[in-house]
Amino acid sequence: MPPFQDTIKTLPFNFPIPQSVLEPDEFLIIIQKLVIAILIGILIGLEREHSRPKSQKVFAGIRTYPLIAMLGFASALVSSITVVWLYAVFFLGFAGLITTSYVTSAKEGRLGGTSEMASLLVFISGSLVFWDMILVAAALAVFMMLFLSLKIQLHSFVGKVSTQDILAFLQLAIITVIILPLLPDQTVDPLDVINPRLIWYMVIFVSSISFAGYLLVKYIGKDKGIPLTGFLGGLVSSTAVTFSMSKRSKENEVLSSSYAVGTLLACSVMYLRVFIIVFLLNIKLAGSIWLPLFILGVVSLAISYYFSKKLTNDQHEEFELKNPVELKYAILFGFIFAVVLVAAKLGQQYIGTEGIYAVSTLAGLTSVDAIVISAAKLIPGSITVNTAVATIIIAMISNTVVKILIALYWGSKEYKKYVTIGLLIAVVLSFVLLGFYV
Repeated sequence: MPPFQDTIKTLPFNFPIPQSVLEPDEFLIIIQKLVIAILIGILIGLEREHSRPKSQKVFAGIRTYPLIAMLGFASALVSSITVVWLYAVFFLGFAGLITTSYVTSAKEGRLGGTSEMASLLVFISGSLVFWDMILVAAALAVFMMLFLSLKIQLHSFVGKVSTQDILAFLQLAIITVIILPLLPDQTVDPLDVINPRLIWYMVIFVSSISFAGYLLVKYIGKDKGIPLTGFLGGLVSSTAVTFSMSKRSKENEVLSSSYAVGTLLACSVMYLRVFIIVFLLNIKLAGSIWLPLFILGVVSLAISYYFSKKLTNDQHEEFELKNPVELKYAILFGFIFAVVLVAAKLGQQYIGTEGIYAVSTLAGLTSVDAIVISAAKLIPGSITVNTAVATIIIAMISNTVVKILIALYWGSKEYKKYVTIGLLIAVVLSFVLLGFYV
C-alpha cells in the first residue's frame, strides 16, 4: 500500500498540505482539539435542549450543536491547508442557513433569535479551538452558558431597570471611556501630588463600587426586609442609608427598631468597604489595617444582631435609595479628593502628623472614601503606615459621629436609642484602637 502522502498527491486536486499535518503527533493534537470543540458543542446543546419547552421544536439541540462545532473546526482546518478566504465561504453559508431558520421561525410566530446566535458562536468557537485559541473558546462557551441559563433572572432584572438606571450606566461609561483618556497622566502642581488622570481613576473606582452596590440593593435587597436592604445599602453609602432610614423611622414608628438594625448593618459595611479600597490600592497598608477593621466590623455586626432580637415587627418595607452615579457628584468627589490630597501634603510638610489628622477629621464629615484613598496613595514617601492607619480610623470616627447626629435630629425616639448606642460603642472602640497607632 502506498504511503498516505503519495495517496494525497494522486488526488485530482493538488492542495499544498503541510508535512506537519500528516505527522502522527500533529494528527493526535488535531484530534484532541476536535474533542474540545465537540465538548463545547455538547455543553451548549445540553443547555438549549434542557431549557426549551418539550412541545417546541428548535433549530438545534444536543446533537446539532456538537455538529456545528465540528463544522466550525473543519472549516478552519480546510481553509488553513487551502486558501484562507475559503473560511469566509463556509461561515457565510452557515450564516445563510441560520438566517433561513430564523425567518421560518419568525413566520410561525417565534421571534426569539437566541438559539440562532448561539449556533453562530458555537461555529466560531470550534474554529477558535483549531486556531489554538482554546482559552478564548472556553471563555466564550462559559459566557454563553451564563447568558443562556440565566434567562429568567436576566428578564426579571431588566424589569427592575429604570430609565434613571440606564442613564446612570451611560454616565459611568462617559466618565470612564470619554473623559479619562483626555486627562494628562502627570502631576500639574508645585507639590507634585495632583495627577488629573489618577484623580479621575479614583472617581471611576468609587463610582463603580457605588453603582455595583446600588444594583445589589435593587436586585437582591427588594422584598428581603429592611435589615438586608440596609446591609446592601451600605455598599453604596452608609450615610445615605442613615439619613433615609432616620426619616422613615418617624414616618413608620412601629418599624423604628427594624430601621435601626438596618442602619447599624449599613454602618458595619463601611469597614468592609474601606478594607476593599485599601486592599486594591495598597497591599502594605491593607496588611496593617485589616485587624482594626475586622474588630470594628465584627463588633458592629454583633451589635446589629443583638438589637435584631428586639424587633417587634417583621414587615418588609424598603427605603428609597438614589442612584449614586451622577456626573456632578463624580466631579465633586474628584474635587474633594484633590483638596484632601493637597491638604494632607501641606499638613504633613508644615504642621506634621497632627496636620494630617486634622484634615482626616474634616474629610470624614463628608466622605470616608476621599481620605482613605489619599492615605493609601501617600504611602510610601509622605507618611508612615501607622500614620495612614490612624488617619483612616480618625476619618471613620468623624463619619460615625455625623451619622449619630443625623439619627438624633431626624430619627424617631426608639430609632435614636438603638442607633446612638450602637454607633457610640463603635466610636469608643475606634478610639481604643487608635491609641495603638498614634
